[in-house]
Amino acid sequence: MSDDEHEPQPQPQVQPQVKPEVEVEAEQAPSRTEQVAALRPAYQDDLADGLDRFFEPPRTSCPWCGSVRLETRLRTTDLLQHKPGRFVLDRCQDCRHTFQNPRLNGAGLEFYYRDFYDGLGEKQLGNTFASRTKMYEQRARALLPFDDAPKTWLDVGTGHGHFCEAARGVHSGTTFDGLDFTDGAELAERAGRVERGYRGSFTELAPELAARYDVVSMFHYLEHSTEPPLELEAARQAIRPGGHLVIEVPDPDSRYARLLGRWWLPWLQPQHLHFVPVANLRQRLTDLGFTVVLEQHAEPHDPVDLLAATWLALDNTAPRDNLPWLPHPPNALRRTLRGALLLAGVPALILGTLLDRFAVRPVSHRLGVSNAYRLVARRD
Repeated sequence: MSDDEHEPQPQPQVQPQVKPEVEVEAEQAPSRTEQVAALRPAYQDDLADGLDRFFEPPRTSCPWCGSVRLETRLRTTDLLQHKPGRFVLDRCQDCRHTFQNPRLNGAGLEFYYRDFYDGLGEKQLGNTFASRTKMYEQRARALLPFDDAPKTWLDVGTGHGHFCEAARGVHSGTTFDGLDFTDGAELAERAGRVERGYRGSFTELAPELAARYDVVSMFHYLEHSTEPPLELEAARQAIRPGGHLVIEVPDPDSRYARLLGRWWLPWLQPQHLHFVPVANLRQRLTDLGFTVVLEQHAEPHDPVDLLAATWLALDNTAPRDNLPWLPHPPNALRRTLRGALLLAGVPALILGTLLDRFAVRPVSHRLGVSNAYRLVARRD
């Protein structure tokens, strides 16, 4: 900027304008009730053909190790969106891998993801993710002992890029790119949270990204993938030799998974397709030519288990909210009953929050209830 730009400039003469008698009101965004009403016909059409078309045939063997020794671990429903359907998680008795069986196919994934991260759910989820800056910074700091100045970092499953925006405060000299199957990566690029936003499948884009990155991160991404082993191979392809892979996933060995049953939030059915025990992931990374240099359980624990379980139980006991996949909106009586029940549950929600944050969090790993684990692995 030149010095001239700091000098006061002559102001142009402005002609007085006549104010119109009637001002045009700014166009209002549709209310949630209007959005739900507009979406209802399409959802009812989707459901008219039944739910079987959303699922693949059931597997008879473990997708991780191939064993045929399977057992049912959990049966549940969609506890967050309340879309219709029943979902089963099976566990391999040999390698202990837990997976959705039968698994959603492409049409099923589209149906159950719709209006969760986008549409009806976009604003709420966006606000939630944007408010987690401290957690994102902690994730970024996990790499510091092994590489305190990476030049390039690809965040896979980046959503709207909020992790990259926060991580830039820890790694100020790093160029962050994001990849996501949705348009979130493109939105993140337009918002300046990532330098480049790739939209698409990581396994398909990996050849284009070969050996381009010092770091690839997958934070709560692998459990959403239909083929986790292929995602790990794609990560190896995208990372330069000597670079690092940072992974964080739900821990299926958490005691909360057993104690809270279907009310354990990380089950997140039907979106979470795979739950990989830490020993399995370590071995697969070793087989791919990585060396695991860090394993954390206490640090990635998100202290929300009791609060979330309480909320899920209350929300599922109360009459349903107005949702487009339900045939009709609730009447006044059901809306009143729902509000009264949720209000009555506020003390339980407060208690759950206090226990999560102050009683359990300091000793979560000692109690074996950490709900996630994190690995940092170096590509050799």
